Amino acid sequence: MGAVELLTDDLAPMRSFYVDAVGLELLDETDDRLSLGSDGEEVLGITRAADRPADIGTEAGLYHSAIVYPNEQSLATALLSVATVAPTSYSGSADHAVSLAFYFSDPDGNGLELYTDTPEDEWVWNDGLVQMGSAALDPNAFIQEHLGTTPTDSGATMGHVHLRVGDLEKARAFYADTLGFAITAESEDALFYAAGGYHHHIATNTWGTAGATARPESLGLGSLTIHLGDKGALLAVADRLTDAAATFTHDAGVITVDDPWGNTVRLLA
Repeated sequence: MGAVELLTDDLAPMRSFYVDAVGLELLDETDDRLSLGSDGEEVLGITRAADRPADIGTEAGLYHSAIVYPNEQSLATALLSVATVAPTSYSGSADHAVSLAFYFSDPDGNGLELYTDTPEDEWVWNDGLVQMGSAALDPNAFIQEHLGTTPTDSGATMGHVHLRVGDLEKARAFYADTLGFAITAESEDALFYAAGGYHHHIATNTWGTAGATARPESLGLGSLTIHLGDKGALLAVADRLTDAAATFTHDAGVITVDDPWGNTVRLLA
């Protein structure tokens, strides 16, 4: 997964949250855009968008972007920072069996997950689907157990993106059949998709948005970026989009396409 682009009407509180609290690096800054990342690689772009209404949770859009850390220690460092600088942003946590996840809301109300994966050889797969749970996970105990016990190099990247959509079968047709992701898990009113044997790179749910139609122009999600790994895969996606009569652009090695609800997806080789 590549960077997620967020749209905001006020860069200052978003800068404070993602840099001072979460601990992302400020890679570049202009009057209208922040580029934030880790180890010099962009994880989030935040662009000023004037005269747009706030994102509404009952419409299609971003459920959360999810930043993955390479180990429990680097995640514990980030969690302590958020707890110190922006404690009211915390919204929950869970042991998902494949990952240990902590949830927050940024100043604009965008969902944010900070997580680390559990050992891959402990993931349980049945008939191509991975078993994910939602067991209790104490954030204070996690920080106390892992803070400072081994190297804390961040290496944070965008692990997955979870979207609000209006219909799961349309989501399946777009993200699985057309873009080419495998279905890796199904739960009540949610589908999870991945490539390369990961638990999920994309998720879609209708938990509060069943029946939602095209997104109104709003703040929140601007776009999400997916790196496919080779030019052949990108060309294959272009062929499937053409066969599906989808409207898209393919320019300079980048495909830009909206899902059925107007969530913008950028695909690169």
